[in-house]
Amino acid sequence: MEAKAEESSNEYAADISSIKEAQERISAYVYKTPVLCSETLDSISGRNLYFKCECFQKGGAFKFRGACNAVFSLTDDEAANGVVTHSSGNHAAALSLAAKIRGIPAHIVVPKNAPKCKVENVVRYGGQVIWSEATLQSREEVARKVLEDTGAVLIHPYNDGRIISGQGTISLELLEQIPEIDTIIVPISGGGLISGIALAAKSLNPAIRIFAAEPKGADDAARSKEEGAIVILPETNTIADGLRASLGTLTWPVVRDLVDGVIVVEDKEIIEATRLCYETLKVAVEPSGAIGLAAVLSGSFRNNPVWNDCKNVGIVLSGGNLDLDVLWESLKSRV
Repeated sequence: MEAKAEESSNEYAADISSIKEAQERISAYVYKTPVLCSETLDSISGRNLYFKCECFQKGGAFKFRGACNAVFSLTDDEAANGVVTHSSGNHAAALSLAAKIRGIPAHIVVPKNAPKCKVENVVRYGGQVIWSEATLQSREEVARKVLEDTGAVLIHPYNDGRIISGQGTISLELLEQIPEIDTIIVPISGGGLISGIALAAKSLNPAIRIFAAEPKGADDAARSKEEGAIVILPETNTIADGLRASLGTLTWPVVRDLVDGVIVVEDKEIIEATRLCYETLKVAVEPSGAIGLAAVLSGSFRNNPVWNDCKNVGIVLSGGNLDLDVLWESLKSRV
């Protein structure tokens, strides 16, 4: 059976003011990532597509924005003992890098099934890896022990207003770069990225549409929208390893209220979109990052008459940290 978490209050953990403050706070550290276009992909999709390349961000993913905002929001006293998180992927590396820049320790609880390339990034950026079992319960228990032992500050991967605000700076950039965008498609997992993007974009342009892109094997956000409450899946199964988390109590209200729809795609569609990013855009994107392209090319999006007026579509390529061996095997399995 699927468990339904309790709904939180109607107040949001971030707003346009906190997002603009985050932009000012992190501007000296993050890259203003480029927007790429492709006439070939425009022709295939029947729309004008604008790819916001967060795969070119420091640390290889959008996560550095939120991590940087959280780390540099801390007072000197709060930061003295460092930061701690539990993460199997890009947040772990991003927090390690942000902590390194500030000159404080980063204690990273990593499950034993984490992708090798992402663990290597944590080590490269100076994070101290503490292993846990693959379950969320184990990750949280180990993180609590590290907190007790070190006195560090917990920085949650997504259920944190500072993280949400940092991720929202993507909207500020994208809508400045391409003002005519009427739709943004965003990968969804725990919801920190899409919450920040939705809060900023809807504040700047209330008519803009925000869609989540989600793998069929981890479609808890789609089910949550249908049920009107957080749905937690007993297990997930998808090549998009960065999209396996459940919505948080701070991200769910934003997803519930401001996300216009969830586009669910199969893994084969994600693999094909990843290949198109390589072959057509000439950009290395991990499957979790390519899912927005998979969504805009999916039959459920293209054939829905309600969305025919989504003509200028921003797609967030959220990250480029991937295990190439896994991708090659996935591509070969298509043949």
